[in-house]
Amino acid sequence: MIGSWDGIDEFVAVAEAGSFTGGARAFGSSVTHVSRSIARLETRIQAQLFHRTTRSVLLTDTGRIFLEQCRRILSDRDEAIGLISNSSEPQGELRCTCATTLGERYLMPLIMRYCALYPDVQVDIELTNRVIDLIAEGYDLAIRTGHFTDNRLLRTHVGSRRMFTCASPEYLAKMGNPRAIGDLADHRCLQATSTTWHFTLDGREHVMRPKPGWRCNSGVAVAAAAVAGMGICQLPEFYVADHIRSGRLVIVLEELLPEPEPIWAVYPQRRHMMPKLSRLLEILQKDMAEALRLPQ
Repeated sequence: MIGSWDGIDEFVAVAEAGSFTGGARAFGSSVTHVSRSIARLETRIQAQLFHRTTRSVLLTDTGRIFLEQCRRILSDRDEAIGLISNSSEPQGELRCTCATTLGERYLMPLIMRYCALYPDVQVDIELTNRVIDLIAEGYDLAIRTGHFTDNRLLRTHVGSRRMFTCASPEYLAKMGNPRAIGDLADHRCLQATSTTWHFTLDGREHVMRPKPGWRCNSGVAVAAAAVAGMGICQLPEFYVADHIRSGRLVIVLEELLPEPEPIWAVYPQRRHMMPKLSRLLEILQKDMAEALRLPQ
């Protein structure tokens, strides 16, 4: 009897090659075998996976969604085989996501070190400010800040970040230095992806929603706008630290700085014991906090 998941390897091979001929070559089988296996798979799931033409094959919308899940199935299978064969070395595919700038500056050096230590792991990193659903989209790990309530996920504390409210000396000379949170209503606020600004007032967190006079989803661009004298911004330290040290930006409302935000490694519950993930968590716990600790 043909297994209920027969055809998955062939489907992934064809999808990645872009043709039945290329997929059959990569799979080490005949085009006829691969074509029939995929046809049986489509019959079982009652959905078309490819748009077929005489020259190429293109994934359908269903095929694109199914491909990610099939890759996950194959990765889990290969890792399970490795585990029962007494191999504790990380292997298989590891899919991670992180906010763009945080990932570029602080996560990537650690990932590169991880790859050097564990060459049998194929790492796929998505740097995006979009909040990805790890389970629905088949990711192993995300680096996230702040607080969350998704009980499907586990988390490991790997660092923290400070938020600074700041503006250029030229802007403050022209518009005045705010002395209280309410004074920000009279200033041009430069807003990044967060719609709220946070402060600590009388030992308690105070949240305000600035009315943005300028908005951009890039923290780098918002910091540059503040340096150019366009207004006041509130951003994580790694966006503005160099500007503050050089004097291009000045911290305002410094006595009201919010408490540092935690940074978490977040992952689905069922995956936290896999060697490929546990080894990465060890590196993140050991070294990410130090990487985030910027020089004074």
